[in-house]
Amino acid sequence: MNNRQVAIIEGGLHTDDRGSLAFFNDFPLSGIKRFYIIRPREPHAVRGWVGHQCEHKWFAALVGVFTVAVVQPDNWQAPAANLPVSTFVLDAAIPRILSIPPGHATAIVSGGPQTALMVFSTGKIQDSPSDTFRFPPDFWRVSEQSSEENCESF
Repeated sequence: MNNRQVAIIEGGLHTDDRGSLAFFNDFPLSGIKRFYIIRPREPHAVRGWVGHQCEHKWFAALVGVFTVAVVQPDNWQAPAANLPVSTFVLDAAIPRILSIPPGHATAIVSGGPQTALMVFSTGKIQDSPSDTFRFPPDFWRVSEQSSEENCESF
């Protein structure tokens, strides 16, 4: 996997009479320092934009559907507003993880009520403030339609 390119890590799903088991055998856990779960208060509200120059992030829908928009800022202090935005739809019913390497900013939108998104990070919480860049929610356009043809898949 190219560590500089946004990528989808495909998972799998096994179902039998006992229930189902989602798995991510190709998800590299080395280097992950923390994880957290986001439960948006309002569906369809844009949460972001937040970017990192050093942290690598991975997103997985635990409950419901999320749109994750990704942009690569050209200047972290004053980025252009017309940069291309890639959009990915993560659905808890389809096991997969979105890999966002350093150098990108993201915005997430919950597709409905009572959703949950798990985020893994290579950055420690105490180091995160010095590598966090926030932009207004409407700085780049977030489409709820996928543009996944622009990424690698594993």
